[in-house]
Amino acid sequence: MTRRWRHRPEGSNWGEFGDDDRLGRLNLITPAQRRAALAQAREGEVFCLSLPLDVGPGLNKSRLAPRLAAVSLGDKPKFNLCACEIHPGLTDVINDDWVTMFTQYSTQWDALCHAGSMFDADGDGVPEVRFYNGFAGAKTVGSSELGLEHMAASCVQGRGVMLDLRRHFGDGRTVVGYDALMRVLDADQVDVATGDMVCLHTGFADRLLRGMRDGAELEATGAVLDGFDTRLLQWITDSGMSVLIADNVAVEARAGTMPQGYVGPMMPLHEHCLFKLGLHLGELWHLTPLSGWLQAHGRHHFLLTAPPLRLPGAVGSPASPVATV
Repeated sequence: MTRRWRHRPEGSNWGEFGDDDRLGRLNLITPAQRRAALAQAREGEVFCLSLPLDVGPGLNKSRLAPRLAAVSLGDKPKFNLCACEIHPGLTDVINDDWVTMFTQYSTQWDALCHAGSMFDADGDGVPEVRFYNGFAGAKTVGSSELGLEHMAASCVQGRGVMLDLRRHFGDGRTVVGYDALMRVLDADQVDVATGDMVCLHTGFADRLLRGMRDGAELEATGAVLDGFDTRLLQWITDSGMSVLIADNVAVEARAGTMPQGYVGPMMPLHEHCLFKLGLHLGELWHLTPLSGWLQAHGRHHFLLTAPPLRLPGAVGSPASPVATV
């Protein structure tokens, strides 16, 4: 095929997994690494890492909780519907529903088409809309070539590794840069290897699940990564991680008002991961019970299985990840 770009962004890996690659760093999870990850399932205990999908922070007013409704059969809702109404003598009772769902309201994956950049990929001197590996923006909703169906087909199973930021920084808002994160890794003696699925436990989702809803309090809760720390971004590249997951909103600190004259991304970690590296982001995962179990047993690693919905063209997807220890 013809390469989609003449120039790639500085610090990117475009083309390294092939000019037509749509999986990005998920390519680093090899069959051998999956077999090794299975060895982490020693006890057979499982943890659901999803919040109930109607639990979200409500900080993004454009995303709403899911709405369930009964499917209609003519003028009758298919809810406790006796089949005898269709044919006398039938005894079946049927329920059938549908859902309107915002794909990034609660526990979610971000697709590689979720965040791109204005970048002069073709070398004509004019920046254009580009996403990972030089893919152009989709022409219509649901038509992106980087939709999450590719991630789903890869099955997203490998070794998870937990970094417990809550244990080190507490429940207050802490912006964590490279130096602070390295101190956590050193103190807990955690290794991150090529292909690992890195999980950041901050306690945000736990407090959300316990009923915290005040916007100001939510904004002041839990550790977030400093996306403007270039050494931190370089560590994400060098670590070999395959995905980056957090139990908070956005993984990184969301910038407020940008300084006058600033040119660049509002969310640099999103740009670095999704746009440059093809590294999927997970947000609002429920990590507290698993983190507590791992700490109590002196462990940091586990088997993680976490495919998104196989919905073609989707830029985000609810997830129901499972950790096995």
